[in-house]
Amino acid sequence: MNRRRSNSLAGSPLLIGAVTVLIAIVAVFITYNANNGLPFTPTYDINVQLPEAQGLQAGNQVRMAGTRIGLISGLRPQQDPATGRVTAIASLKLEKSVQPLPVDTVALVQSVSAVGLKYLDLERGHSTKYLSSGATIPLSHTREAVNIDEFFNMFDRKTRIANQVNLTTFGNGFAGRGIGLNETIHTLRPLVTNAIPVLRNLASPQTDFGGLFVALDRAAKEVAPVAQAQAGFYSDLDTFFAAWAKVAPSLEEAIVDGPPALRQATHSLPFEAEWVNKSTEFMRLLRPSARILRTAAAPLGHAFEVGAVNLRSATALNSAIAEASKAFAEFARNPIVTSTIEDLTHTLSLGNPLLAGLAPAQTNCNYVTLAFRNVASLLSESIGVGTVARATPILAPDGPNNEGLPSSSPANGPSVDHPFQSSAIIDNNHLHANPYPNVGGPGQPRECEAGKETYIPGQAVIGNVPGNSGLNNEATKREENLYGEKYSSQTLEALGIATAKKPAKAKKAKAKHSKKAHGKGSAK
Repeated sequence: MNRRRSNSLAGSPLLIGAVTVLIAIVAVFITYNANNGLPFTPTYDINVQLPEAQGLQAGNQVRMAGTRIGLISGLRPQQDPATGRVTAIASLKLEKSVQPLPVDTVALVQSVSAVGLKYLDLERGHSTKYLSSGATIPLSHTREAVNIDEFFNMFDRKTRIANQVNLTTFGNGFAGRGIGLNETIHTLRPLVTNAIPVLRNLASPQTDFGGLFVALDRAAKEVAPVAQAQAGFYSDLDTFFAAWAKVAPSLEEAIVDGPPALRQATHSLPFEAEWVNKSTEFMRLLRPSARILRTAAAPLGHAFEVGAVNLRSATALNSAIAEASKAFAEFARNPIVTSTIEDLTHTLSLGNPLLAGLAPAQTNCNYVTLAFRNVASLLSESIGVGTVARATPILAPDGPNNEGLPSSSPANGPSVDHPFQSSAIIDNNHLHANPYPNVGGPGQPRECEAGKETYIPGQAVIGNVPGNSGLNNEATKREENLYGEKYSSQTLEALGIATAKKPAKAKKAKAKHSKKAHGKGSAK
């Protein structure tokens, strides 16, 4: 009876169908949860703090030495309450065989392929302390890998165009220098031979050459927080050089006379040695006079001070003059004074040729005064990037006999340079040099030519520019403040207003001088 009942249950279609459905449900459940690990399998659970998720997803593999040891069960953001920085926390389910991991274990996000699938790679550390279940690998023990797509993203259109221009320029620089490069390579052969022991030292474990890259990695991590500021710096540089490029023709015109001026200076400086020697002798001869003036400066200064303040008091003035006269008498009886005057006379005789050469440039064109004013402006003015940055050398234009390479004659154009991304030709390969401009000196026309030469495009100009520039010179700030128009220093001295401070006072002195010149009496 029982045997017959058991046979009937085994052959029951309802029982067989229920068992089949149960097995199918279990198989589907196991398949669905395979990415989270097999059920009822013990795991070693730890967490990893990452700078960002970097494309990781729940279910991605965790590998060590290329072998799968677990998977990522979940990802969640975490914000540091102290700094406000947001990081990613990856929860890992690892096999029990890798437990425990040292505390200095390093985590790195890697790409399975170029498609973009990622996995988390663990590098086992060497510490004697271990991570317990549920512990977290800190951010200091994680590294960010540079993906291939991020690497190629830096080659945008502007960068590619700049690389093309650089390669063309570098190619022009190497063109025609094959023999020189061969000689350079031949000369560098002993360097390669001598580099063998150096490379052995670098390969030695005692040198720890690999530690250099670890230090570089740490340095890169240190500068990572200021990456945005550095990017802004390069953006500002781009703005600066873009503005600089707009004034390239002006810079070319400013330095077109540079090579001839350098050659002229190389030729003229040896002849100026005599002038330097005479100037040195002039300063040496002034030393005795300066030493004598130190002894008489105090009485003379006292006399001037008392005389200016107490001019209405004759007694006090006479007393001060008497003291000054005694001091002057002692000074005159000093035997060194005679020799000093003789040295001063000899010094003036040596300085006469120099003054004769400088006098026309100053009296006719006011160049000496303007030179000192410009030097003072150069030392005092601030424009943000510095006064030295107003001029910079640039490459000579390409063309016949250009100044960039040895030539048989002065540059005589036309240039073969093209503006950036343009088919036009910049015709600026013409030499302009005027080493001896007219300043109204002996044997020269009465004109102030220096600094007024007109750049004549399309032809080479060596020497004086055709035409007469006239004697008009640039007025100094003091002259403009006095009259609001240009007057020379000689006119100011003739008017007797060399120390005038206000325009009204200067105009009054000018009117007074004008009335005296016409015989109409003094100004009221």
